[in-house]
Amino acid sequence: MKSYSLFLLLAGIALSMNLYGQSDPVMEKIVKIGQTENQTMDHLDILCNRFGGRLIGSDAYENAAIWAASKFEEWGMEVIIDEVGELPVGFNRGPWFGKLIAENGMTLHFATPSYTSGTHGVQRGHVLIEPRTEAEFKRMKGALKGAWVLIGGKNNGWPIDISVEADSQRDSIRMLNAETEINNNQIRRENRSNRGTDKPQKELLPLNEEPALFYSEMVAAGILGIVQSSSTPIRVLYDRKNLHNMSFEKLPSVPDIKLDEHQYKLIHQMAEERRYFQLEFDIRNHFKMGPVKYHNVIGVIPGTEFPEEYVIVGGHLDAFDVATGGVDDGSGATPSMEAARMIMEAGGKPKRTILVTLWAGEEFGLYGSTSWVTRYEADLENVSNMVNRDGGPTVPESLTVSAAQMEDFKEIVKVINTINPDFPLELKERTPRPRPEKAWGTDSGPFAVKGVPTIGFDCGDPKGYNFSYGEIWHTERDLFNKSIPEYQEQAATATAVLVYGLATLDHKLSREGFYVEKEKKNRD
Repeated sequence: MKSYSLFLLLAGIALSMNLYGQSDPVMEKIVKIGQTENQTMDHLDILCNRFGGRLIGSDAYENAAIWAASKFEEWGMEVIIDEVGELPVGFNRGPWFGKLIAENGMTLHFATPSYTSGTHGVQRGHVLIEPRTEAEFKRMKGALKGAWVLIGGKNNGWPIDISVEADSQRDSIRMLNAETEINNNQIRRENRSNRGTDKPQKELLPLNEEPALFYSEMVAAGILGIVQSSSTPIRVLYDRKNLHNMSFEKLPSVPDIKLDEHQYKLIHQMAEERRYFQLEFDIRNHFKMGPVKYHNVIGVIPGTEFPEEYVIVGGHLDAFDVATGGVDDGSGATPSMEAARMIMEAGGKPKRTILVTLWAGEEFGLYGSTSWVTRYEADLENVSNMVNRDGGPTVPESLTVSAAQMEDFKEIVKVINTINPDFPLELKERTPRPRPEKAWGTDSGPFAVKGVPTIGFDCGDPKGYNFSYGEIWHTERDLFNKSIPEYQEQAATATAVLVYGLATLDHKLSREGFYVEKEKKNRD
C-alpha cells in the first residue's frame, strides 16, 4: 500500500511538471500572430508619414496621441490620456526652401531649430559676414538692413541664445574685445613704424570668438536672419533656453539657419571676396497660441489576480520635427503598440496589469516619464518591471537579468526563441551595480533612480544592415525608411512574449541583487 501511494505521488509530480512545461496557448498565439500578421511597420507608416515629426506643442503630436489612443480602444484596451504639462506656445513646422542667386546658383541644404522664427514669405537679400568688434559693427551698420548674416561657430543643434542673459554675456565679451582691439591698434601702429627696419612684426592679439556677438544690434539694424555652418546630416533641436518664457506676443523674430557646411564655406568665401550675390529663403515655421497641453498615452490591459501590480512597456511618442521620427522613437513606440495588439488578439488575460505607455516630451527632458514617476512614486514598489525601447530599429539579441530573476526568464526566453531562428536570444546574468542617482537619457532613467528593474532587450544588427544611430539622432535622416522591418517585427513579437510572460508569473519579479544600494556599497 505504501509503495502504491508513493507511485501515485511520483506520478502526480511528473504530471504537474509536464503541465508546467507545456506552452501557454496565449503565448503560442502571440508567436503565430507575430509570424504571420505582424502590423508593426503599418503603425510606423502612419506615425511617420501621416503625422510626421511629433514635437510636444505641435498639431502632429496631438494628432498622433489621439490616433494611438483610438488604436488601444479598438483593440479592446482601457485608455488613459495622462496630462503631463503645458507649453506657453505651440509650434508647427511647414516646408522650407532656399537658394543661392548668383552666376552659379544652387538649391540650399539647411534646416532651422524648432520654436525659432520662419521668414515673412519669400525673402531675398545680400550677404554679410558678422562683425566681431564695435568698429566693424559701426562700419557695416547701414548695410545690415535686408542682409543675411553669416555667423561663426559650428551648429550643435541648438539655436543662438536670444535671451536677456545671453545678451549680457555677449556684452561682457564685446568689452573684452574692445580692450583687445585697443591693444591691436597699438600693435598695428608699431608694426607700421617698424617696416623697413630690423625689428620683427608683432602678431595681433586674438579676439574672443562668439557666434552672433552683435545679435540684438544686428536685429535692430534690420537683418533678415543669421546663417551658421552645419555638418551633415543636419541636426536641429529646439529653443530650450527661451521656450518657457515665450508668449504669443513675444516670439523670435528672425530665422536661425543651419546651412550645409560645404555650401557655407563657398558662400563665406564669396562674401569675403565682396562679390555681389543674394540668398533667398522661404521658411514656414508657425506658432500657435498657448497654453498647449501635452499627454502620455497609456493603454491598459487589466490584471486578473494582481491588478495593482504592473508591468510597464513603451517608448516615447514625441520626435523632433526636422524629420519624421521613424527611428527616434518610432522604433520603440510602434513595437510596443503592436505587442499590445498581439496580446489582445491572442486573448491574453495577464495576472498583473500591463501598462503600454507612450511617453510625452522625452526629447525635451524626460517630461512624461519623470512626471509619471513623481506622481505615482508610492506605487512604484508594485512595478514588476519597466521595458523601454529607445535605441533604434535593431533586433533583440540578449536579456541580462539578476541571478534571482534567472529562473523566471528561462521559460520566456524559450518561447522567444521559437519566433524566428535567425534571431536567437541569449539569457545573461547581470552583475549587480549601484542604483543610479540621476536619470539617464531615456524614459527608463527615472524608474531606475527609484529602484524599479528596467530590464529590456540588448539589441544588435546581426544581418549587417549598416544601421548607424548617430546618423539619424535628431537629424533630417530620422525617417521611416531608416527602419529595418524584420528587426522591428521580431522586436514587437519578442516584446509581447516578454511582457505577457512577466505579467503572468505567480509572483512579482524579484529585485534581489539587481542594484547594490549606496549604503551597502559604502559598507563593503
